[in-house]
Amino acid sequence: MFTGIIETVGKIINLTKDGENLHIEVESSLSQELKIDQSVSHNGVCLTVVKIHETSYVVTAIKETLDKTNLKNLKKGSLVNLERAMKLGDRLDGHMVQGHVDGIASCIKIEEENGSWVFTFSYKNADFSTVEKGSITVNGVSLTVVNSKKQEFSVAIIPYTFENTNFKTIKEGNEVNLEFDIIGKYVKNLMMPYL
Repeated sequence: MFTGIIETVGKIINLTKDGENLHIEVESSLSQELKIDQSVSHNGVCLTVVKIHETSYVVTAIKETLDKTNLKNLKKGSLVNLERAMKLGDRLDGHMVQGHVDGIASCIKIEEENGSWVFTFSYKNADFSTVEKGSITVNGVSLTVVNSKKQEFSVAIIPYTFENTNFKTIKEGNEVNLEFDIIGKYVKNLMMPYL
C-alpha cells in the first residue's frame, strides 16, 4: 500500500529482456535503504526489488505488467517516480494507493498557468471514471481531479510536484499509468446492480 506521495525520482540505467520479462535497473538515492523482496512503486506500479547494487537496484516487470502500463516505453535515461510502501502509523498525506495500475492514459493537453500547470489526460477504459475533487494516481502521484469528463480528466500541478516528479518530462501524446481511487472502485462495484 502506498500514499501517492513521491519520495524521489529514479533514473533507468539498464533494461534487460529475459523471455517476456523486463529487468529494470534503477539508479536512486533510495538504493542503500532498500531490501530484497521490498515493494517499491515505479510510476505507480508496485514492483519487487530483486537485486541491490551500491547506487542502484533491480526490479522485474512481467508481460502482464508491461502490457497494461507505460513501463514498456522505458528507455535508458527515463525518469520514474519512486515511493516505498507506507508504514503503519505514518500520516496518510496522499490517498490509499495499491500500486495496481488500472490502465494507461494519454496526455492530450498541457496548459501553463502562471506558476502552475494543468495536465489533461484521456483514457479508453469506460469501466472507470473520475469525479471532480476526487483522487486519482498518475504515474504514482496522488492528485486531485480538477475537471472530470467521460474518459477524460485534468489535474493541477504545483511547482514542487512538477520539479520533484517526472511530470516535468511529460509531453502531449505521452502515456501515463493510472490507478483510480480504490474507494470509488468499490462503491461503483457495489452500485452496479442498481444502475
